[in-house]
Amino acid sequence: MDTRQLRTLLAIVQHGSFAKAAEVVHITPSAVSQQVQALEQDLGVALFERSRRPPSLTPQGLHVVDMAQKILRMVAETRTTMSGNQVGGTLLLGSVRTSALGVLPRAIMKMRAEYPQLKMNLRVGNSSSLIAEVAAGRLDAAVVAENMSIPQLIRWSPFLREPLWVVAPKHLASDDPVGMLRDLPYVRFQSPVPLAGLINTELARLQVATQDIAEMDSIASIINCVAEGMGISIVPDIALREPEAEALLHLPFGQPQVYRQIGLIERINSTRAAVIDHFHSVLAETCGEHGVVRDAVSTPQL
Repeated sequence: MDTRQLRTLLAIVQHGSFAKAAEVVHITPSAVSQQVQALEQDLGVALFERSRRPPSLTPQGLHVVDMAQKILRMVAETRTTMSGNQVGGTLLLGSVRTSALGVLPRAIMKMRAEYPQLKMNLRVGNSSSLIAEVAAGRLDAAVVAENMSIPQLIRWSPFLREPLWVVAPKHLASDDPVGMLRDLPYVRFQSPVPLAGLINTELARLQVATQDIAEMDSIASIINCVAEGMGISIVPDIALREPEAEALLHLPFGQPQVYRQIGLIERINSTRAAVIDHFHSVLAETCGEHGVVRDAVSTPQL
């Protein structure tokens, strides 16, 4: 088994046929077939179900494709490290759907301007799948909220620590956020994410039974509802940057005020550690006053 065979296999999977893969890897179709057969003999499994047209992957073939992706990625990372060019290649990133997602494009553009040789690819998903993707090496790093299910071999470093606020139309002019939460119509953030759990836990600790009139799964929608006078709600600090939030009253949520954290996960001893460290510092800088700088952040050298 060699990397040429693995690249040919991935080309077949990506382009759907042996003939098209031959064009992509610049060999003849017969050479493609020979490489696949040699790989099958080496591994002792059939990679394709050849009775179908076009041939489809067998269950063993699916497993080998996953293995090939990991091996080729490790080879690329090793070459990058050995050449001393740790700001080249592609940095594969993931992110949860979060109200802090807006900082990512700005941070990515800063990295792109600083390191034009570096490509950055962003994928959005849920926390559990992103953690699994980073652990498996299919992603270099991912943005997730503070999470108890992060495995030991994954490092999580917060780049944002921001307060939560009770938001309401300004005409209410109250200085009692707990009383407001008990007595006024409430727009609930309803989503299977840590922020919603953090809010609900503090409401329970305060023994507040809210007067729910709506449930929303996005912070931007909640800000719009509050701005239109539907009720009050609880949002993270970053939501106050929304244009509609300028006309809203905001009071500290929690006693003491509750903070939420969002951070970057990566594999311990990743070969892309230097560039991930620097990306973390760029994210923290982009977050402004609530950014969290990681200790011993290093800047990759060209």
